[in-house]
Amino acid sequence: MFRPPINRAMRTLDRAFFRRTFPISAARVTNNNDISMVRKALEKSQDILVQPRYQAVWSDPAQPGKRLVLLKPEIKHNDPSTWGPQVTEFQDANITTLVPHDVTLDYDYWTYDDIMKSILPEENQEDLYPKRFTQVGHILHLNLRESHQPYKQLIADVLFDKTKNIKTIISKIDNVGEESQFRTFAYEVLKGPDDLNVEVHEEGCTFCFDFAKVYWNSRLQAEHKRLVSTFKEGDAVCDVMAGIGPFAVPAGKKKVFVRANDLNPESYKYMVDAIKKNHVGPWVAPHNENGHKFIRTATAELYAHPRQHSQLIAHKYKPGEKKPANPPKPEEKRYTEPKIFSHYVMNLPASAIEFLPAFIGLYSRHPFKKLLKGAAPETLFSPHTPFKLPMIHVYCFERKGGDVVAEQSADVCKRISEQLDYVITPDTPDVSIYDVRDVAPNKRMFCASFRLPAEVAFRPQRPRSQEGTFEVD
Repeated sequence: MFRPPINRAMRTLDRAFFRRTFPISAARVTNNNDISMVRKALEKSQDILVQPRYQAVWSDPAQPGKRLVLLKPEIKHNDPSTWGPQVTEFQDANITTLVPHDVTLDYDYWTYDDIMKSILPEENQEDLYPKRFTQVGHILHLNLRESHQPYKQLIADVLFDKTKNIKTIISKIDNVGEESQFRTFAYEVLKGPDDLNVEVHEEGCTFCFDFAKVYWNSRLQAEHKRLVSTFKEGDAVCDVMAGIGPFAVPAGKKKVFVRANDLNPESYKYMVDAIKKNHVGPWVAPHNENGHKFIRTATAELYAHPRQHSQLIAHKYKPGEKKPANPPKPEEKRYTEPKIFSHYVMNLPASAIEFLPAFIGLYSRHPFKKLLKGAAPETLFSPHTPFKLPMIHVYCFERKGGDVVAEQSADVCKRISEQLDYVITPDTPDVSIYDVRDVAPNKRMFCASFRLPAEVAFRPQRPRSQEGTFEVD
């Protein structure tokens, strides 16, 4: 009864078409003081109208000041045989009077899913419109398949109406990375102005950027939070493919020292802006270099020139705690950046694994070897010092198939092992393969976290190419 009207020939959205009126019955409450009691009793007896996004108590249009409790369609005001015991009891006691009532639903009531199902061809309907989309600031971003194309304007019009805070709808028209090496993509505007300058908020941080020029994925918010939660205050983190800083800036908020890099000049520009906007300049240092090179240069630069930062820490008063007339002055707390990175983040899932050879001989060859002045690099780490070898967090894509935990984790480890020339398995200590999310029907994104093996970190190496691949001497 409460389904939207159907017009499978509609190709231009007609919002007025979706207005429908349904005759039902309602219980007029004699005494307004009884409204709550009547409603609860009719809910318990399951006589009340239960309809998503539609309230069950309304003002009485026939008697101003009175209230109506709407009843389920099976109950007829003029047919006592349809009344249940609770409705009959209220009628007999003159607590309520059953009356006819019209329910009017229009375009604003129906959901995006309701509308699309009522206007698209009935066959293979699930393939004719997208169920998932991404909102980035005021932009709604669609990945339309070939089967969606004939209906893309209808899809955009309905989504524009049904999604809050949207000004522009775009559709990606090529795969990420096809337009450039910076994970950007070509797009068409389906609705609204061609304005892709957005402001987004994540983990208490503000980011402003041109969505057409940098990579941003709002679906990774939970992953950003998960990984940053593993960083400890005072840690040193190397973010090799930092984008505009979704890992680096929230980490800086946690008083984590981050050296953050991205090859895309636009990403670097917006990362610098985010560092300034979020007041994390003492914690996050931006760079614009090749990732292969940055892994080595940042490691050496950190060891040679660790940063320091002083911060005034004011006493925090508990709720109800009285503030003294002469409160103590804020204490100065000094932070010194560790000389060794605790974590390396490599969020470039299409190719980050190919950057792993840069870690071969990380502490045993130039430029780091020069800083040691003949000392053995092993003495920088446990058991000689409190430092453990760093954790590497490398993101990658894997095709779906079989047991995700067993087969795909093993395949990720195999790919890592080939790049490091060292065997790592899911059972290796300090190795975890985290299933991040679905990317496509047959593709998933993973984060492989592992501790850099000593056999890799201290292996003598010589460069084989400027692109950052290495071979054993």
